[in-house]
Amino acid sequence: MPSQPPDPGQDVAFDEPVQPLADACVTYADEWLDEDELVRSARAKAYELGCRPVSRTVATALTLLARAIGAKAVVEVGTGAGVSAAALLDGMSDQGVLTSIDVEAEHQRVARETLGGLGYDHVRARLIAGRALEVLPRLADGAYDLMFVDGDPGEYPSILAQGRRLLRPGGLVAFDQVLSSGLLPDFTRRDAETTALRTVVHEVRDDGHWHPALLPIGGGLLVAMRRSAD
Repeated sequence: MPSQPPDPGQDVAFDEPVQPLADACVTYADEWLDEDELVRSARAKAYELGCRPVSRTVATALTLLARAIGAKAVVEVGTGAGVSAAALLDGMSDQGVLTSIDVEAEHQRVARETLGGLGYDHVRARLIAGRALEVLPRLADGAYDLMFVDGDPGEYPSILAQGRRLLRPGGLVAFDQVLSSGLLPDFTRRDAETTALRTVVHEVRDDGHWHPALLPIGGGLLVAMRRSAD
């Protein structure tokens, strides 16, 4: 006999807790969409350079976010070997311009090769070598549709403040690797990196200027929409 649906006015107790995704499911999701050969090569080069590329699930999410908002102007903190830059440009409008910042000029040399091979010239992909917190203040207020950050976690709160200034209303900010240490839920942790990550995830949650989502993909992707102008 089929079970009856629960009464909408009653609390429902479930016998089985929700289980985390098995490793095989995470791998399946990561490999679900194919990736360009040049991007796969950039991933290998990133590890050789000692910079971790975004996961494939995060890359596909970045492409989707950029495409969903019709992004024309995007700023990226942490160029690496160009994996995330390629994902962002793939989702941007045909005339869109990506401004990508990295302190390591050698990383950007490799990224330039990757992006050039994918057909993005220096007009579409503007690479700036320098520290994010020195470059971002020079960029124009309200001029960007999306900001992606994959850099020094200790700088995330200060970069968020810059993002609030740089993004147009309805623009998106995304921070990668916010859960990668696994320490964020441990409130006894007081080290500088964990404190900075906790600050940024709480600020986008509690500050009325943002509409946030914390996505458990890759190393943890924090996404927030800029609600309105000050």
